[in-house]
Order: sequence, then C-alpha cells, then structure tokens
Amino acid sequence: MTRYRFFHTADIHLGKTYRTSTGEAERYEDFFRMLGSIVSDAIAARVDFVLIAGDLFHTGQILPRTFARTIETLQPLKNAGIPCIAVEGNHDWIHRRDSISWMEALSQMGYIHLLRPSRTETGGYRFSPFDYEQGMGGHIEVNGVNIYGLGYIGTQAGAHVARICEAITTTNNILLFHVGVWTYSPVEIGNMKPEEALPLADVFDYVALGHGHKPYIIATPEGRAYAFNPGSPECVNFGEEKYDKGYYLVTVNDGVYTHEFRPTNPRPMLVTTIDLDGAGDAETALTRFRNVVAAKIASFSDDRQPLLEIKLTGRVGFHPFELGRERLRLALEEICNPLHVEIKNHLSLVTAGGGAESEKKSLAEIEREVLRELISAKSEYKGREDELVRLSLAIRDQVLKGETDGEELLGLLMREPA
Repeated sequence: MTRYRFFHTADIHLGKTYRTSTGEAERYEDFFRMLGSIVSDAIAARVDFVLIAGDLFHTGQILPRTFARTIETLQPLKNAGIPCIAVEGNHDWIHRRDSISWMEALSQMGYIHLLRPSRTETGGYRFSPFDYEQGMGGHIEVNGVNIYGLGYIGTQAGAHVARICEAITTTNNILLFHVGVWTYSPVEIGNMKPEEALPLADVFDYVALGHGHKPYIIATPEGRAYAFNPGSPECVNFGEEKYDKGYYLVTVNDGVYTHEFRPTNPRPMLVTTIDLDGAGDAETALTRFRNVVAAKIASFSDDRQPLLEIKLTGRVGFHPFELGRERLRLALEEICNPLHVEIKNHLSLVTAGGGAESEKKSLAEIEREVLRELISAKSEYKGREDELVRLSLAIRDQVLKGETDGEELLGLLMREPA
C-alpha cells in the first residue's frame, strides 16, 4: 500500500508590511510567524513534503534581512529532512534573468527545491529532472510521486495547457501552478477559464494552485476534485478578512487523494463603511464614529492589535477636514489601538445654497453666503456666523481702502465682541 502526505500552501508574501506605519516591524513579522507555524505543523504531522505554489515573497527584490529571516524560518523543515518544493509566483518573479533571484538562491542552498520548466524551440514545455547541485529543474520525484512545477506564466496561461499536458509522460503526477481560475479566483489578472484548465485533470492527479488569496476547489463535470487553491494563510490585503484562511493537508492512499483544509489564525482585520450623514458638527460625527467602531471591535475574540480600513460617507454640516486622520487615529487608539489604519474620507459638506433659486443675487449677497458657509463649516464657530461674517467683511473693506495698517486691523478685531 502506497501512502504519503503533504502540505499545500501558497501566497505567503514574506516581506510584506506597511512602510509608513508605526506597526511596520510587527506586521513584517506576522508573515514569518505564519510560515513558521506551518513549518512546525508539517514537522509535527510528519508529512513527506511541503508544496508552496508561488509568492513565497511579496516582491522579487527583497531586503537581505528578509532572506535571512526566510532561511531561519525554513531551517527546521530542512533539519527534519522534509523537502519544500516551490514555484515562483508573479510577486517572486524578477525581470532580469542575468541576476540570480532570491528563490534560486534558496534552492541552491537546499531550503527549497525550485521548479521551473524550460521551453523547446517549437514553444513546447520541457520538465527536466531536478538537479540538486544546480538547485534547478522542472520535475522532481519524491516517494514515487512526480511533481511538476510551472509557476506564473502570464495572463494567457489557458492557451498553454495543451502544450503542458503534451510534455508529461509519467503517471502519479502533481502540478504546482501559480494561476487563478475564473469565477473562483478573486484576482483580476493571471487567470484561465475552467474549461481551459480541465485537460489538466486527465494528466495530473492533483493540481496545486496559487495566486488568488481565497480558497477554492475545481472539479471535473463528473464531480472529481482535481485542482485546489488554499489561498493565503495570512490576510495580505484589506478585504481578505471575509475569506477562510489556511492550507491543505493532503493524504494519498493507493492513488486516492483526500484533502483537509487546516485553518490558520491571521491577524484580525476590519473593513467597514461608517455613514455619518446628517451630523451637524465634528463632535457629533466623532461620537457616532466611536460607537460604530467599538461595536464592531467588540465582536473580535483576538487580543492582537487589528488592521483597520474605514470609509467615511455622508453629507455633514461641517468641513470634512475637521475629521482629519490624526483626530480619528487618536479616537481609534482609545478603542482598540490598531496596528495599522487606513481611512478613506468621502464626507461631503452640506451647503446652504444647494436648492434651485429663481432670483438673481447681488455680488455682496453671494459674498456673504460664501463667507457664512466657510465659517459655519468650523464647529467652534457655530452660533457666531453673523458676527464673524460682519467682521470678515469689515476687515476686507479696510484692506481694500489701503489706508489701514496692521495695528488698526488688530484694533478692529479687539473691538468686536467675543
């Protein structure tokens, strides 16, 4: 009886962080902690190998410290003798092929086995056996299973499927492919249609997908599941909090594949829209803002600092700039002290002259209306609009005459009642 087990993960995105955030260092570590937990689980489960279906790194041009932390994180897997087989995703890929990539360096050092096919003169695919000395190849055999790797091959991946299948002459095959499948994948580019992917089911027993950060499974018309996308184990971008997060544990008994989705524990993330429509002043709006955020955060069971993306909408009776980023950030610190926050201020100011008017206004009337709207937009000036409009026009008139110096203007201000 032939039996083996493996982990299938993808889209780790090591090196991802928020460069302008005070939580930069902590967020940077989130992704290494996540990979470290998967490595620990793989050792505990005594799997035969681990598959990473692309985007191990967030970018192809990583910092040396990211490379060093990656080695440190993968070291226990190497020490345990568990092969880590990987392909490049669109984030890992580098444009200059005259330079060695970080993925190639990891492969040459034995921390991963990087699979990348070559091409024939006629445009076909050649999956050469993996060369352990060079750390490169298109195909590797582990415990009797043939593992092929493609990585990310661009936006027209579906057109390559026939040539990929033609290059395979073995049985008991697994394919690592960094590509999405339309109607399932949440990303806009780098996908192929389900009917384009279907021929892979005739050649490969298991297609290990990556690219989309949402888990999904593709089946044949007869209902046989053959392609699996685990999604990213950590929330990489805002919006992913609504996806399940995890990786697959796959068990194979005499050619029969069974899969188990193992949930991970990503940092808590909240994306929400707060409607402040009708708020007459900034304090009223801020109170409503606090109440909404506090209610949503109360549902979190995780004590870690959350990641927040908040969109403010509505027509309000004060200038939207009064709810600036710093003021909102201080309010959020009192509620949940977020690790990182992004605020999209889409508030609009209600204007007094918004309705249709048939009569023509004089320039003086227009000036008074504009001044009044500008003044009333500041919460602290509420109730003093007429007084401040009169004062503003008085100062304007004196300046236009050109006969008043700064001291006299200051005296005009001092004579006005507080």
